[in-house]
Amino acid sequence: MSFVDRIRSKYEQDRAAGKPVVILGIETSCDETSAAVIRDGKEILSNVIASQIEIHKRFGGVVPEVASRKHVESISGVVDAALEQAGLTLDDLSAVAVTYGPGLVGALLTGVAFAKGLCWAKGIPMIGVQHIAGHIYANFLSGGMEPPLIALVVSGGHTELVHMPTHGEFSFLGRTRDDAAGEAYDKVARSMGLDYPGGPLIDRLAQTGNPEAYAFPRAWIDEQSMDFSFSGLKSAVINALHNAEQRGEEIVREDVAASFQAAVVEVLVEKTVRAVERTGVRNVVVAGGVAANKGLRKRLTERAAEASFHVHFPTLDLCTDNAAMIAAAAFPLYEAGQFHDLDLNALASLSLTKWADTPTI
Repeated sequence: MSFVDRIRSKYEQDRAAGKPVVILGIETSCDETSAAVIRDGKEILSNVIASQIEIHKRFGGVVPEVASRKHVESISGVVDAALEQAGLTLDDLSAVAVTYGPGLVGALLTGVAFAKGLCWAKGIPMIGVQHIAGHIYANFLSGGMEPPLIALVVSGGHTELVHMPTHGEFSFLGRTRDDAAGEAYDKVARSMGLDYPGGPLIDRLAQTGNPEAYAFPRAWIDEQSMDFSFSGLKSAVINALHNAEQRGEEIVREDVAASFQAAVVEVLVEKTVRAVERTGVRNVVVAGGVAANKGLRKRLTERAAEASFHVHFPTLDLCTDNAAMIAAAAFPLYEAGQFHDLDLNALASLSLTKWADTPTI
């Protein structure tokens, strides 16, 4: 019996028996090796994450080859730990979901290859998931609203406003034209002498700084655009730091952090409000690592109340890369009976808007 026949048979038998949908998620797109078990799309039975932050900190950023090697070393143990914490075995799984893009191709290949091996050996359906879709679906694991939605995606590699009219359908309202917000955070932090990752450290410093100490620019592009641009802001902050150093002036890092963060948050929030007004969609979710930012959470919550729309943030443990969100994003595809064959490959630039159109079996 072919792999396709085996997984179709299992799917039909599980559905006929009315079994709960138990999905093992695998996430290895960057520097977190994660595995999670999710029941019926929303109940987290386990979510294990092996972080590489301490390894990459010495380099000031993620080194792709190092990340790939650590994934290879960690993935088997992480998957075993996720199943053990859930109190389940491979035989209890309905499907395996795995991130296959976007991300570091070597890191992605580790997760995809491992998922293929599990699925082929046990005859388990396999579902490839787009990484950013996973971040959006993290909201559904913590009481998020149902579509139609606007998602503000803010991470180290992405800053986007996404319209999600229904499950699995995405269109871009606005995208970054240069640096992502999280990337700007990390580069500014490095110029300030802060450790990697710099975003949480800047957020912490900003809580006690003066956000009006420096008049850093806001890139609005034009009155109609919902696109983002943070390269000019990043350069302005770095230039201010260098100029102060050359003049021998003391820098108050808390003030620099607060002023920089105020500039980022204002643009993110007001562009989101613009998207709500243009589309008429009143439910907003925030996704990605920067969703944990206290300044963004506070200001967007305030603006949502002022502009009469609803906003939801994932719990802090679901903001950064994790496998629970990957399993959650796979649930609608499982319900529709859409699975991938063993020719699934890692795609470093996999599009969010085209992900749901990827051929499945």
